Amino acid sequence: MAVKALIWLGSSLKDLRGFPALAKRLAGFQLRRVQLGLDPDDWKPMKAVGPGVREIRVHVEGAHRIFYVTTRPEGIYVLHAFEKKTRKTSAADLKLGRQRFRSLEKLRQSDGKKRDA
Repeated sequence: MAVKALIWLGSSLKDLRGFPALAKRLAGFQLRRVQLGLDPDDWKPMKAVGPGVREIRVHVEGAHRIFYVTTRPEGIYVLHAFEKKTRKTSAADLKLGRQRFRSLEKLRQSDGKKRDA
């Protein structure tokens, strides 16, 4: 089985690297599962961010989340990685995830036009 590439949007890679060591390691393990076509151990759909967006949930040294999209053939887009401070996902994190999801769609449309030219 082919391993899909991870495509990091915005500061998502830098933000994930800022997780505590164990949370970062577990997040990397879960992303690797996604690259192999498997589901993470703990995830849920994030329709509030965009169609096809999922959230990896890491419960170690606090709560950490990663928004990602797997439905694109070129790879897995990692939209946002953050530490969750409250029970409910903050409006700011949802907004940032939506913005990056929209920018992903615009990027893909402009890349498609370049290839067609």
